[in-house]
Amino acid sequence: MDKQKKILLFINLLGGSAVLGSYAWGLLSHPGAAGRLWGGIPAGAVPFYIASMVLAAIGYLLFSGYLLFVLDPAKVKINIRAGFKGFNVLYLLILAPSALWMPLTCAMLDNPGNLLWFAIRFALMLVGVGGLGMLSALLSIQPRSRKLLAAFIGGIFFCIQTVLLDALVWPNFFRLP
Repeated sequence: MDKQKKILLFINLLGGSAVLGSYAWGLLSHPGAAGRLWGGIPAGAVPFYIASMVLAAIGYLLFSGYLLFVLDPAKVKINIRAGFKGFNVLYLLILAPSALWMPLTCAMLDNPGNLLWFAIRFALMLVGVGGLGMLSALLSIQPRSRKLLAAFIGGIFFCIQTVLLDALVWPNFFRLP
């Protein structure tokens, strides 16, 4: 496996574990907080949100699989000056703040404050920016293959969740009891 792909795989394994671990920690350390984490999202919208989360996760796996198992870093050209290494930066931009969301939000539930609220919004915004960067990079890949279409559609689902629902909608409904 190419060195950059190994780095990408390492970032995903470590970062993905950090994200999942932060969710497990948040739910285990704050029993009963799951409902409060939805904030004021209307109950009727929760199933839509959950479906979008599932599609975003599938989308993440689609574009990650494409990058790891289909794309040849030596032959690809993308709009990121760093070339394939740029994908590693985008994954860090997505995964690091994603791992911070749950601890920050649990801290906000425990002890609300403007600085925490800013940090939560900033973390969500960074994930959205990373998602949009990923989508842009996927769109610019040359040469194109048929398998790229699935990766790009996956990127769209990921951005619907991270940009629209997480960074823009959820904060407008989040209310502390």
